[in-house]
Amino acid sequence: MIRGHWSIENRIHWVRDVTYDEDRSQIRTGTGPEVMAALRNAAIDALRLTGVTNIAAANRHHARDSTRPVALLGIT
Repeated sequence: MIRGHWSIENRIHWVRDVTYDEDRSQIRTGTGPEVMAALRNAAIDALRLTGVTNIAAANRHHARDSTRPVALLGIT
């Protein structure tokens, strides 16, 4: 159980760091880092719920049209 938990934790941290370059983030004060981590986690989870496996490619795809992320969430 514990090993499985850390596997999931490491995976989400790796995706956030590689995809969103989180380690170089300049947000360091107050609750900013926690809020940004939560927003990044929500974005990753929303993409994974739709079956996306390549988060970086999905981010690029959705960034090309501002209506795509909203449609992904079912808000039209």
